[in-house]
Amino acid sequence: MKLKDQGVLVTGASKGLGLALSRELASRGARVAMVARHEAPLKQAVRRIRDEGGVAHALVFDVSDKESTYRIAGAAAELVGDIEVLVHNASTLGPVPLRPLIETDCEDFEQVLLTNVLGPFRLTKAILGGMLLRGRGAVIQLSSDAAVEAYPTWGAYSASKAATDHLTRVLAAESPALRFVSIDPGEMDTEMHAAAMPDADRSTLARPADVASKIADILASIDRVPNGARLVASSWSGA
Repeated sequence: MKLKDQGVLVTGASKGLGLALSRELASRGARVAMVARHEAPLKQAVRRIRDEGGVAHALVFDVSDKESTYRIAGAAAELVGDIEVLVHNASTLGPVPLRPLIETDCEDFEQVLLTNVLGPFRLTKAILGGMLLRGRGAVIQLSSDAAVEAYPTWGAYSASKAATDHLTRVLAAESPALRFVSIDPGEMDTEMHAAAMPDADRSTLARPADVASKIADILASIDRVPNGARLVASSWSGA
C-alpha cells in the first residue's frame, strides 16, 4: 500500500505511539486526521507535524462516546479525503495502580471496554462502508502482549485487547477485499507504561518513534501480510 497522499485516521494521537505514528505517516506523505480527547496537546502535536512539513488535522473527540462516532468519521473525511487507513491506537488501562480482577469495579471494566473495544468497533463500522465501496482500505488495531499472556492485575485491559484481536480476525474473514491487522507494539517508554509500571527501567523500553517506523513499514507492505494476522512490531522484517 502506498502511503503518499492517502487519508489516514489515527486515534489517541496527541502523545505516545499515536503521535509518533502520526508523525511517521505524515513524513511519508499521508494526510493524517488525528483524534484525541484533550485539545491543547492535540493541537500542539498537529503544529509539530505541520512544522515538519506534514499534513495533519486535529479532531477533538472521545472515541468511547457513541455520539461522536459519525462526527469523527465525517470530519476526518472532510479534512483528509477518503480514509484509506484507520489506526485504532486510543486505549485505557482503567484506574491505576492496576488491581486484581476481583477488586475491579464493574463500572471501571465497562469504561475500559467502551474505550478499547466498543469505541473502535463503532468507528470501524462508520469507516468501513466507504472502504468496501472502494474495494480497498486497511484497519490497524494496536494490541498488546497482555492479549495473549495472563498478567496479574491486567485483567480488564487484557480482556479488551484479546477481544479486539479476535474482532480483527473476524472482520478479515468477513471482508477479504480489505486488510485487517493487529499489531503488538511491545513495551514502550510512554506515559501509559509509566502509569502501569512506574518502577520499570526506561532504558529497556522501545522508543515510540522506532515502533512507529516499524508499523509504517508494515502498512507499506500490508498487501503481503496475511489478512487478520497478529504481528509483533519488534519481529517485523518484511512480509
